[in-house]
Amino acid sequence: MFDFLRSLLGKGRCEEEGKMFVIVGLGNPEKKYFKTRHNIGFETIDALSDKYNIGLSETKFKAAYGKGRIGNERVILVKPLTYMNLSGEAVAPICNYFKIDTKSELIVISDDVELDVGKIRIRPKGSAGGHNGLKNIIALLGHDEFTRIRVGVGKKPREWDMVDWVLGHFEGDDAAAIKESVDDASQAAVWIMENGVESAMNRFNGKK
Repeated sequence: MFDFLRSLLGKGRCEEEGKMFVIVGLGNPEKKYFKTRHNIGFETIDALSDKYNIGLSETKFKAAYGKGRIGNERVILVKPLTYMNLSGEAVAPICNYFKIDTKSELIVISDDVELDVGKIRIRPKGSAGGHNGLKNIIALLGHDEFTRIRVGVGKKPREWDMVDWVLGHFEGDDAAAIKESVDDASQAAVWIMENGVESAMNRFNGKK
């Protein structure tokens, strides 16, 4: 009876179902932003989607998302469609609907202009560090205690404007290095689900 009522109501999940991880990659949805520095989160979600055959066919909550399994873990892969600065407007509703414990079941992947290309940094909590997408998520969740994977896209050259830099494309050696970074970030997300944040930090932080 409970399952029948739940199906009618369409409400997220029941507690008996156990953990469900939400992995969010940050970026901008238009084609002109494809493979820019700011869209490294989108690229990582696409890599996970392809590898684990989880299609992003649902479009609700101002996001494209898909549900599936990675190993023994149930997971929802998410790409916000709000543009970067309003990412929280997708993340908060989807986590609320599926009754996600955002302090233990949410993983957010974003770019980082303070890290060299090829490096990733995992943290269990912390400030936005100047990243507007993370800033908006923190504001709408009401806390900063969610896991984040930050992927290095290289520091802005002095002569560049920051907006032009993050919306620019990788070239030369950086283009090759970022492919490895995306693979590392996708592996890190899986490692976090299976082994925990501390273990992932020891394994992936500083790797290049």
